[in-house]
Amino acid sequence: MEFYLPSVPLLKIFSYLDAFSLLQAAQVNKDWNAIASSDILWKKLCVKRWLFCEDVTPQLLGTETWKQFFHYKTWQEHSKSRAKPEDFTYKEIHMKTTGFQEFACYISGRGLTRNRQDRSVVCIANSEAQISAWDIHEGVMISEMSKYGIYIKMLTTLPEMQVVVTVDIQQTIKLWDCHKGQPLATYRLSLSCVSLEAVFTKDGPIVLAGDSEGNLYIFRIPDLHLISKAHAFQSRIEELYCSPQKKWVFLTKEHEHVLPRVYFLDSLMRTLEFPAPLSTILSFSLCQGACWTPRREDRITLMSRRAFQNLTKFATFDMKLEEIGNQLTVKEHLVASFEFPGYEEIPQWIGVSDKNVIVCSTMYSLLVFSMDGYILQRFQYYPEEILRLSADPVYVIVTFIDGSLDVYAWEERSLLLRRCYRLPNRRLLTSCFSFGSLHMKTLCDDVSIIHMMTNGPNQIYLMVYTLNICS
Repeated sequence: MEFYLPSVPLLKIFSYLDAFSLLQAAQVNKDWNAIASSDILWKKLCVKRWLFCEDVTPQLLGTETWKQFFHYKTWQEHSKSRAKPEDFTYKEIHMKTTGFQEFACYISGRGLTRNRQDRSVVCIANSEAQISAWDIHEGVMISEMSKYGIYIKMLTTLPEMQVVVTVDIQQTIKLWDCHKGQPLATYRLSLSCVSLEAVFTKDGPIVLAGDSEGNLYIFRIPDLHLISKAHAFQSRIEELYCSPQKKWVFLTKEHEHVLPRVYFLDSLMRTLEFPAPLSTILSFSLCQGACWTPRREDRITLMSRRAFQNLTKFATFDMKLEEIGNQLTVKEHLVASFEFPGYEEIPQWIGVSDKNVIVCSTMYSLLVFSMDGYILQRFQYYPEEILRLSADPVYVIVTFIDGSLDVYAWEERSLLLRRCYRLPNRRLLTSCFSFGSLHMKTLCDDVSIIHMMTNGPNQIYLMVYTLNICS
């Protein structure tokens, strides 16, 4: 006899399923298929996976259902994992400069895209303040901003608005329109700016800046109006990271007696509602790495290292807002911690997945742990030397000292990494290569990977790998 459940409780039950289980439920019968294909359920899954979907309107979505969007976006997101090295086109973008420092950030975002031929666009700036935007698929410059004329210290971008934020040695923050090449606003700090980030929050776009005396500034985009200023430390704010949904901002300085601090971002932006910023201090000294858990708003994993003891520690905290009496406070809760096992190697870089898994690299190994320290995988590379590690919700990219890259993907239904392929240093194969080269940064989006290198003060270039499969 066929068992029947009314649609309302069935919809409630289905709301607890992941995408794979929801697709399985849709195979049972026509009634289950209709409910399991509901826009309500699939939008919830889209918002959990891609936070920008919360603000997508029916007009922007068009005739596409949320189920169709989930399928296409997942396909697009994993396009690199299905590829082979020969599916990538290699290009080099060269810049002549007498400066010693270069910056590169993607302007193209990972938002709602319907055109499978979308291009990756990167903003590049050097220390001499030459700022330009490049279509890296074609290897051509698409806009050049007015020469700044003053040494640039930092650069970040806000892809949602196609804007660039820079800080120079005169402590002037500048907001640029990357297409018109003109500054939109400026603000000059009285102290040295040492950390910078631009984010899109539910209350609008902002710039966060930390100075050399421990002050955190919040500026509104596009006019750089100062919203608030909070004193976090007695010394410089070396790093700041916003959580995935921009609910929290983490601040740190690598010092034994300066503990990291986490602010509730609303309290910094809504000064009339919150007379004082809400924050908490994490009991974790000498923090050298921090990662918010993707697709999980309140969880952060930290790494510390005491070189003289050859000791590395990891700790995972959950942030919570708690009401005590009539007062709202921020509380941190230690979820898990462990000391790095007794390997001779020392962890250098850290990343996390949304399944409570930690990935870290040593000089010769890539290691995957559960957050309580159980080792899940180890990839040994000796004698190859790992230069750096970059991790996002989908991919882990290992950069080697010879300029080659190993691409991994997080498995959808397990805790493990899957090794996809290696992208060799084609510059090594096609032209003279200097072993004095400096590897500065590796970045990626859905269809491209860029690796910034310099052979000295006059040779700075991007090694660009773009995926040919775009449909």
